[in-house]
Amino acid sequence: MTNTKRTRSAMNSNIRNKKAFFEYHILDKYVAGIQLLGTEIKSIREGKVNLNDSFCSFLNNQLYVRNLHIAEYANGSFYNHEAKRDRVLLLTKKELKKLREKSEEKGYTIVPLQLFISERGFAKLEIALAQGKKEFDKRETIKERESKIELDRVMKR
Repeated sequence: MTNTKRTRSAMNSNIRNKKAFFEYHILDKYVAGIQLLGTEIKSIREGKVNLNDSFCSFLNNQLYVRNLHIAEYANGSFYNHEAKRDRVLLLTKKELKKLREKSEEKGYTIVPLQLFISERGFAKLEIALAQGKKEFDKRETIKERESKIELDRVMKR
């Protein structure tokens, strides 16, 4: 019974950053653990997270996710967390080294794509090494999306 409940919770807590796919070319994807407080994981399970303005950066040889908004837990007392604090991402040393080298090159950045609860009940953040799109690339993305919608409309008739 508890296993079914956990999977249902994991399906509900799948938060995506749609803006990242529009703004960037995604090159490599990684799944990282996040160092959280107790009230933060409860808010994530309720789905009260905003990934839109968040980004990743290195400080003291650790990768942090910044501007990740996790709303305060409603039933939390004075132990409640700060909504936009920096959170440590947990990756292997090899992955951290590779990400650091690439992110220091011009035009590359690390963006969070998706926040989800794993099968074991841990919060995981899917991050990507990305390169910014130019204006004409964004227009091309819009055209592709609109043509796909039009094609779906025609196929349903």
